[in-house]
Amino acid sequence: MPRVNPIIRMLESKDIPPIAKAFEQLGWNKPASQYEQYLMEQVLGVRDVYVAFMEERFAGYVTIFWTSSYEPFQNEGIPEIVDFNVLPEFRRQGIGTQLMDKAESEIAKRSPIAGIGVGMYSDYGAAQRMYVLRGYIPDGRGLYYKDHYPVYGETVTVDDDLALYFTKELK
Repeated sequence: MPRVNPIIRMLESKDIPPIAKAFEQLGWNKPASQYEQYLMEQVLGVRDVYVAFMEERFAGYVTIFWTSSYEPFQNEGIPEIVDFNVLPEFRRQGIGTQLMDKAESEIAKRSPIAGIGVGMYSDYGAAQRMYVLRGYIPDGRGLYYKDHYPVYGETVTVDDDLALYFTKELK
């Protein structure tokens, strides 16, 4: 995989229009209002958002939610990497790896453990592999759906709310 050198920095208001446009062109539901919310949360210290640009073109981003909404992480003070995306045209170039490196480096300043949740259908396959290869291991609690752990025999919808949570001990 070729290693490129994106510019990685915190989200700024000027980034919102190109980010929203990039996802709109992909047909993904990621409107400008989502990033306006992220920016407000960043200002409040609730979330950090790191964006990657290649030659002034938006390539991807990752966010750190300092107080996870996933109760086990919240109870243990584990920050969670949430909403990590690299645009398809920029994948397999090392940008995702560099974004994750940045997120883990920032988390390590506050916590010895990073948390992450990943969806359970094929759209998340690359992410599932990446997290395992980076040393993330399942938290051992099983699948989580919306607000609970489904029990044996329970029917749930396979969508973005069905996730498996992982942790990684940071050096």
